[in-house]
Amino acid sequence: MQTNQLSNSRTYSLALAALGVVYGDIGTSPLYAFEQVFNNDLHSVIQSEANILGVLSLFFWSLVMVVTIKYLVIIMRASHMGEGGILALMRLLLEGSQDRPFIRAALVFTGLLGAAFFYGDGVITPAISVLSAVEGMELISPELKNYIIPVVLLILISLFCGQKYGTRKIGFLFGPVMVAWFALIAVLGLLNIIDNPIVLMAMKPIYAQEFVSHNGILPFFVMGAVVLCVTGAEALYADMGHFGVKPIKFAWVGFVLPALLLNYFGQGALLLKSPQHIDNLFYHLAPVSIHTFLVIFATIATVVASQAVISGAFSMTKQAIDLGFLPKLKIIHTSQHDQGQIYVPAINLMLLAMVVVAVFLFKTSSSLAGAYGIAVTGTMLLTDFLGISVAIVIWKWNPLSVMAGGLFFFLMDFAFFTSNALKFMDGGWFPLGLSFIMVSCMSVIYLKYGKKNVIKPLI
Repeated sequence: MQTNQLSNSRTYSLALAALGVVYGDIGTSPLYAFEQVFNNDLHSVIQSEANILGVLSLFFWSLVMVVTIKYLVIIMRASHMGEGGILALMRLLLEGSQDRPFIRAALVFTGLLGAAFFYGDGVITPAISVLSAVEGMELISPELKNYIIPVVLLILISLFCGQKYGTRKIGFLFGPVMVAWFALIAVLGLLNIIDNPIVLMAMKPIYAQEFVSHNGILPFFVMGAVVLCVTGAEALYADMGHFGVKPIKFAWVGFVLPALLLNYFGQGALLLKSPQHIDNLFYHLAPVSIHTFLVIFATIATVVASQAVISGAFSMTKQAIDLGFLPKLKIIHTSQHDQGQIYVPAINLMLLAMVVVAVFLFKTSSSLAGAYGIAVTGTMLLTDFLGISVAIVIWKWNPLSVMAGGLFFFLMDFAFFTSNALKFMDGGWFPLGLSFIMVSCMSVIYLKYGKKNVIKPLI
């Protein structure tokens, strides 16, 4: 009995830390994701009741199917010695494909590309998260506009310098912030749903189906904005080694998912009632009297959002070193109890340098928006391919059933990826360029040094 109590206590404490490290990215998407569908410069959706309910349905089922079903129920079953991420999937397959050089070469390339995409996401996410938050200073006073870039750089440098203290300590510092954040966005959403409960009808998939079938090619472009509600899912999987499966699942099902759904449905309810509030839709959920507080709190929350991909990048690096994709780098274990909690100084410095470059290069979050999505959806697409392969080759699941279910997720993520690929000239070239450099470097290192360290099956 006492052992169970200790186990539960540890699960709760790790779940709290996971809230601060794992869910910051996906937890701050309500700031811009839903509004982006109806308020963008390229393919804005008309604010009719049918369209609002249809988009809400797309958001609902994307969160349920992509994050809950695909990642938490299926993909997180696949771990290599407790570690998650696309390289863990690749390693499982490498260990089961001895004496098959062509298959191994294809797996290695897929893993390299997925890791490179993830590093690209690790640069874009901190830059756009902190920029989008600090730009809220203009709502407090237009005179603060000139201080946005310096404040952003100060916050980012402080965040990366704090990594040496370890993800658990950072998580416990960030955890209470995100608990308050999720509670706040849930309450704001619920208050608006009470005024217009018809939005709850959007949980029926028929609304998503009708939106897709009645709007020609428009839903294809809309998918580039809908995917914003699930960005952070791949980082969730990559961070699995830091906190374990159970705390991450507990935090999502028990707290994060309900809060996100309440807020998105609240935004839909507000838009149905007051279409004129489309600009800064999230902030209009709250009374004007607390807008300043909300901007400041949102700034803090989006700083936390950067942590998920940073921690995931450390885990990815350790696996890449083990596979011979990267040279031996100094790895510091920041916890005596959890071996998955690590800090890699060289990668930390590299990410910081590239994030600073991104901030100076794009200067605004709207400019960075064009770069956001390609890297993360590319990783999700490759995860589908490797996940299907693991289910068939390693888990020995029925191939027909796996292919049928896998095709659904593959087509969904392919729609996300191709929709975001249209943003190439608007900034998408940046993460793809970073990914190309990373793939090239890791390929050279692997061909020169890594191939001699062939992955052998675990005994």
